This record gives sequence, C-alpha cells and structure tokens, in this order.
Amino acid sequence: MTQLPHFSRELLHPRYWFMWLGVGLLYLIVLLPYPVLYYLGCGLGRFSMRFLRQRVFVARRNLELSFPTMPAAEREAMVVRNFESVGMGLLETGMAWFWPDWRIKRWFSVSGLEHITRAQQQQKGVLLIGMHFLTLELGARIFGIHNPGIGVYRPNDNKLIDWLQTWGRMRSNKSMLDRRDVKGMIRALKNGEIIWYAPDHDYGPRSSVFVPFFGVDKAATTKGSYLLIRSGKPAVIPFVPRRLPHGKGYELVIMPDVTDMPLENEAATAARMNRVVEESVLMAPEQYMWLHRRFKTRPEGEASLY
Repeated sequence: MTQLPHFSRELLHPRYWFMWLGVGLLYLIVLLPYPVLYYLGCGLGRFSMRFLRQRVFVARRNLELSFPTMPAAEREAMVVRNFESVGMGLLETGMAWFWPDWRIKRWFSVSGLEHITRAQQQQKGVLLIGMHFLTLELGARIFGIHNPGIGVYRPNDNKLIDWLQTWGRMRSNKSMLDRRDVKGMIRALKNGEIIWYAPDHDYGPRSSVFVPFFGVDKAATTKGSYLLIRSGKPAVIPFVPRRLPHGKGYELVIMPDVTDMPLENEAATAARMNRVVEESVLMAPEQYMWLHRRFKTRPEGEASLY
C-alpha cells in the first residue's frame, strides 16, 4: 500500500529554506492576473532555452524522430513554442497547487464529462489516460474538481517536493498511489474508482515492450496498460488539458471510452495505447513534454537515438 508523505518538522530544517523561498515566490507570482502570467511564463520559457541547452537538444531530436517529414523551420518554431509551454508549465504548477477552485473554473471550459458519467452508471472503474502534457498539473486539478479520483505518481527523492506535490494534488483528488503499486490500482478500478494513469513515458527495458510511437518503429512502451485493463476491466478514457493561445485560458477535452483496446498480449495493448496517445498529442503538440528522452531505451544491440 502506498504511504503518502505528511508534513513534519523535518521540512523546516535549514537545508530546505532556499526551496521554501522558491515556493513562496511561486505562490506570490501566481497571485498575478492570468493574462500577465501567460506572457510571463512564455517569456520565461524562451529565456530558459539559453541555459537548458541539453533539454533543447532532446526536444529538437524528439520532434525530428516523431515528425520526420515536417519542414525543419516548422520543427524549430515548435521547439520555441514548446519551451514557452515549459515556462508556462512551471507557473501552471503553482496555479494548480495554490489557486482556489473558483479561479481555476474561471479560466477553464470542460467538455466530455458525460463519458465519465456513462462509465459510472455502468458501474465501471475509469482508467483516465493523462499524457505528459506540460499542462498536466492544472489539467488534473480541474478534472478533480468535477470528478475526484486517485492519482498515480512517482514519489520524489526530495522530501519537501514529495510532500508539496502530494498536498497540491490532494486538493482535488481522493488519494494518490505510487506508480509501482499495481495491485492498489487494480483494486481501485474494481471498486469503481477513477485512476489517473500516464502510459507515455519510457520506464526502461524490464517494464516495456517495443512498439511504434509516432515516427519511431521500436519505442519502449509500458506493459502496465495491459495488466490494468485486463485485470480491472475499466472504461479507458483519455483526456487533454489544452492551453488556448493569447492568454485566453484552457479547455479540458474528455474523450469517449476507447472500446477497441486489444488484450491478446502486452504488445498489442501497448501499440493501441500509443495510437491513443498520438491522437491526443496532436491536439496540442507544442504543449507535450518533448524535453523528456522518450526514446532513450532501445532494443538490445541498437544504438542510442540521442
């Protein structure tokens, strides 16, 4: 069972003071009007490209691998927009953790809630497919305001960040589960709960099968989707939190249940899930987490793509 972190006096130790200062600064910044935050976040993201050169390389390489026919100038423009989204993602994390519900709702429109209602009426659990968009913290917050569920996360090695991210996410969630707690996820799905689950990162060779993802024929993709869907028999519902241009706010798009998910083997499930992720990413490709080394794990004997 996942043991969630709790606040303790240890988090007031001087080694955390600088981090507390950063948290306090983020809290004060997100008090600003949203249109100001929009232009501040985009500017911060563009500025960060001067210092995050390795991440810029990874994002550029991921886009090159994923969209090989896209003109180079168009890809480069997307890299810049992606880092604008990185800057916004930092501020959106503060918004997700510190904004009151009324302010979150003011800047969001939500469509597709009926798909969640239908699954609940059928007494199904919901495997909520949440891709690693840079808007994910804010998207999870608005979704939880309407339908509280259980988040799946990776505990952070830093105790302050671990407690803070859990505290922030619990503002609109029932609970949290360690991503390694597969039994807990299956149990929750069988009990009719909503489980927020991200199937789109590279978790290494032991936990993956190699199936196509965008332009990469053999991308390491988690086996977990197969086990969760086969054992928990949930509705599989993707959702996309999409930032609107020019500081106009956000829309949360909840899509229909993916009813054609194959379960004959892990590879078939992973390949279909990757197509679901691709369709979702294409709704806001510049807002996806391209700075993560999505294709780092390769089949044995094959050279690194980076």
